Amino acid sequence: MNSHTSSYSFLTRPATLTRGSVTADVTHAIRTAIVTLALPPGSLIDKTLICAELGVSRFPVSEALARLQIEGLVDIAPQRGSTVSLVRIADVREYMLIRKGLESEALRVLIGSHDASLIDELHANLAAQRLAANHDDAEAFHQIDIEFHDIIFSSMKFTRIKSIIDSARANLDRARRLIITPRRLALTIAEHQAIFDGILAADAVLASKAMRAHIDAVMVELFAFAREHPAVFADGETLGSDSDSFPFG
Repeated sequence: MNSHTSSYSFLTRPATLTRGSVTADVTHAIRTAIVTLALPPGSLIDKTLICAELGVSRFPVSEALARLQIEGLVDIAPQRGSTVSLVRIADVREYMLIRKGLESEALRVLIGSHDASLIDELHANLAAQRLAANHDDAEAFHQIDIEFHDIIFSSMKFTRIKSIIDSARANLDRARRLIITPRRLALTIAEHQAIFDGILAADAVLASKAMRAHIDAVMVELFAFAREHPAVFADGETLGSDSDSFPFG
């Protein structure tokens, strides 16, 4: 994980760079590379290569890395340079607990007040999930997975809840991508189907329970992965063999 990256061709170069948006565009490009694991946890960040790939000076790159440090995605050490932060399982645990509480309770509010368009959108989303899984397209599946949850919140117009969840998304997305396998894709589809069935049946208890079970299942796999690959996590060595203090159920 600590080997120097030789090519930064995975960075998405903005179509146009205007004076007022250069730092924001560079930040977005690097953040995307980190979240998608193109720049994996622990890897060195070469400013010169980023400058060359994006066609910018060192200043916006330095500013972008400072912003990403605040987001917990980059570590900057004087005289040693910058590295992609290791994932902290403790943060993931906390963020997932927040999601579990917010999303399961939000479903209780949603049930009975939703319209037919929500059902149509979720039905189409599940079909898209199955198509992506059949093509073994993990990145497309990940985005459709996010959309599944976004559809629910968009229909409720609970913007504050969504903003809280979105604020934690970068590190959550990194962690979740680490466990994307054909098996996890299949399980996620089944778990989403259970949530959809609860909404379809207008059963708030069933839908909420399915949401909680979905998040619990993801955490079980994340804990297992962290124990098997502790070097990817800043606190991987601290994990035990029990439930790791996550309130399942």
